[in-house]
Amino acid sequence: MKIKNAILSDLEHLVPLFNNYRVFYGQHSNLDAARSFLKTRLSKKESTIFLALYNDKPVGFTQLFKTFSSVSLEPFLILNDLFVTPEFRNRGVGRALLEYAKLHCKELDYKGLELETALDNPAQKLYEQLGWEKDEAYLHYFWKNTGG
Repeated sequence: MKIKNAILSDLEHLVPLFNNYRVFYGQHSNLDAARSFLKTRLSKKESTIFLALYNDKPVGFTQLFKTFSSVSLEPFLILNDLFVTPEFRNRGVGRALLEYAKLHCKELDYKGLELETALDNPAQKLYEQLGWEKDEAYLHYFWKNTGG
């Protein structure tokens, strides 16, 4: 297996993975929208995407976004997306992508990585095995713009 930093020429490898990721989280399949979203992120360098390949077949990805902590005055990364195709789950792909993201964070000398996940996501065990700590000190809120 190989992990690589995705570039614009990897877009067609990423689109089906990203679309399936969104479908996994209850969104309707939309390859054109997935392509447009990823193309914009990559073109504007608004995110970092790592692509996992097994014998040159795309089998997973993770997407990171840079942000800042006003309190600590340091940059950190939000691991927004992590997806592995069902047939390659439990084969170390997710672990490799997470470790690669941690290495990237260390190379940048950023404060750390943050992620959020569903309460029933079985990957929580993997996160904790790799040193991620569940934040029990803060609540997470989200305001949804419903227009007008």
